[in-house]
Order: sequence, then structure tokens, then C-alpha cells
Amino acid sequence: MPRWLPRAVVMALALYACFRLGSWAFDQLIGLLINILIAFFLALAIEPAVGRMAGRGMRRGLATFLVFLVVFVFGIGFVVLLGSMLAGQIVDMVDEFPKYLDSVIKWVNQTFHTELSRVEVQDSLLHSDWLQKYVQNSATGVLDISTTVLGGLFRLLTIFLFSFYFAADGPRLRRALCSVLPPSRQAEVLRAWEIAVDKTGGYLYSRGLMALVSGVAHYILLVVLGVPYAPALAVWVGLVSQFIPTIGTYLAGALPMLIAFTVDPWYALWVLGFVLIYQQFENYVLQPKLTSKTVDIHPAVAFGSVIAGTALLGAVGALIAIPAVATLQAFLGAYVKRYAVTEDPRVGGGSSRQPRQRQRRPLGSRVRHLVVGPGRGAGPNRTPEAEGAGDGSHGGSTRGEEPGGR
Repeated sequence: MPRWLPRAVVMALALYACFRLGSWAFDQLIGLLINILIAFFLALAIEPAVGRMAGRGMRRGLATFLVFLVVFVFGIGFVVLLGSMLAGQIVDMVDEFPKYLDSVIKWVNQTFHTELSRVEVQDSLLHSDWLQKYVQNSATGVLDISTTVLGGLFRLLTIFLFSFYFAADGPRLRRALCSVLPPSRQAEVLRAWEIAVDKTGGYLYSRGLMALVSGVAHYILLVVLGVPYAPALAVWVGLVSQFIPTIGTYLAGALPMLIAFTVDPWYALWVLGFVLIYQQFENYVLQPKLTSKTVDIHPAVAFGSVIAGTALLGAVGALIAIPAVATLQAFLGAYVKRYAVTEDPRVGGGSSRQPRQRQRRPLGSRVRHLVVGPGRGAGPNRTPEAEGAGDGSHGGSTRGEEPGGR
């Protein structure tokens, strides 16, 4: 046996064990790493406001606390307003449910010539197997729902805690990161950090504009239909549809449909149709334009980055994909050497084949050609001087003659 073989086997086993241990640790910490990534981008989003307040003499810790306090108060007020509105509407719907059921049964009887009654429908629903199974599953799932809610609150607290530290100790964090890098790399890291702050702020700015446009459009619709709580519903649609990726649109449109159903069941269909049409307008017209202007990336790249982020990290990846790609594109753009583009029709979108330019005769030659005829007139490429030189019978000078009549 070679002497190096036992050592090589031990080294291979040790490397495999380290790989398995690292994979296990990464799988266990993937949730924490995603929370830290969200916290980092949240700290980048509030960095301009914190930096502006710190530039006026305020401590960064106090400035960060005030920014988070404003966001927290606004969020709590919004949730309380929507919660009270939703609770009141649910009570009204429960009280008015018999009337809705009577109207639906009457329409079914008139349309399909049936003889249904509300008592029969209620008895069939109460004694149905699927309703009993649903109640049993709901009773056993209360503990799971409570665990999910507590886990979500703990995750939210973790994100806010890390984002507070990233924003409050931003200069110290950058100094600690630069202290382990050579001076030539420190400038690149600081430049990348600055680009990330600008791109994240631009992304939030574009999302805020789209939320404003969406809220105004849905507010006009709800006011026209006479749906109550139109301002609160418009704010709900604007914020939820823009800042909750993937399912935000459907979640945002469900509440206005529910409130509109209490006014008139047909109004819920109107709201559903408007939500679908506006979503197509936003996806194909509004969002690509605003995203390309504020984040400075191509609409196709923005769309592809959202799909890739969703495939990698789910909803979190869809939310941070565009600012991350914009930051990477802007940072790499400084290291890509560009050259002047040659003047070519293919660059401008034309064809490489040049059209033939037809030689046009002078105006006098064309008139003489029409009057005298094709046989005696000047040819298409002949000039008057050539005509005189080639025809001696028309008084032109011949070889050997000199001026003066000799």
C-alpha cells in the first residue's frame, strides 16, 4: 500500500464530512439568512432618511428609531382601520345573508323553473358532510394557525431588529468590512454600497408611484359604484398589490369585492373585472415604464429577475430581485469597457443591402431628349461638350484648327 493512500482517504472523508455538515447547517439556517437579507434591504431603503437626519446633527440611533416609529405607527393605524371596517362589514353581511339567499333562490327558481326554498337549502347545508368535515378540520387547525401567527410575529421582530442594527450602525459596519480589505478594494465596496442604496430607494419610489396610481384608480371605481369605505379600500389595494408580490393583487382585490357584494352582488363582478383589466395595464404598460425609469433596467430584465427571484426565494426573492439586479448591473457597468459603434444600417435597424441609386439626367438633357428624339439627342451619360467634340458637322472645331479661323 502506498504511504500516501491512508492520508488521502482520511482527507477525503474529512472533506465529505465537512461538506455534509455545511449543507446541514445551511438548511437549518436558511430561514435566518433570508431574514437577514430582508433586513439588509430594509436598512438600505431607510438609509437616505437616516443619513439626512444624521447629517443635521441627530444621532443615528435616534434617527433610525424615529423612522421605524413612523412606519410602525402608520402600519398599526392602517391595520386597525381596516380591521374595524372589515369587522363591521362582516356583521352586516351576516345580518343581511338571509336577504341575499332569498334573492339568489328567487333568481334560480325563475331561471331554471325550480321550487327551492330557503329552509330546504339551509337544512341541506347544515346536514352536509363537507360542512361537518370543514368544522372538524377548523377545530383541529386552531393550534396550527396560532403557531403560524406566533412564528410570523417572531420573524417580523427578527427582521426589524437586524434592520435597525444595519441602519443605526451603518458607518461602523462599513468600516469593519473595509478593515479586512486592501485599500484598492475598499473604494469598490463603498461604491457598491452607495449604488445599492440608490437602486433600492428608486425601486421603492417606483412601487410607491404604482401604489398611488392603483389607489386612485380603484378609489374612482368604488366611488362611482357607491361602495362604502372607498378611501380605506383604495389605500389597501394600492399598498397590498404593490408590496406583497405574487399573491398581493388577488389579496388586494378580494376585500373590495367582499364589500361591494354587500351593496349589490353585481358590483362585485364589476370590481373583479376592473381589477383584472387594471392588472394587465399595470403589468404590460405602467410597471415596465416606471421600473425602467427609476431603477434603470430594461423591462424584460426586470420581469425576468422577478421570475428568477421567485423561483429561488419565493415571495422574498420577488420583492428584492429588481433592486438586487439593478445594483449588480450598475456596479458591473463600471468595469465593462465600451467602444464606439460603427455607422452601419444594421445597428439602426435597417437592412445591410444598400438600394441602388438611379442616375438621373440633367433637366436640359431630358427636355432635349423629348423634343429632338432619342436618336439625335444627347445620351444619358453624354454632356454638351462631348456632343460637340464627337460631331464635326455641326460647326465644332476639328483637329488642327486653331482659334481665329485658320
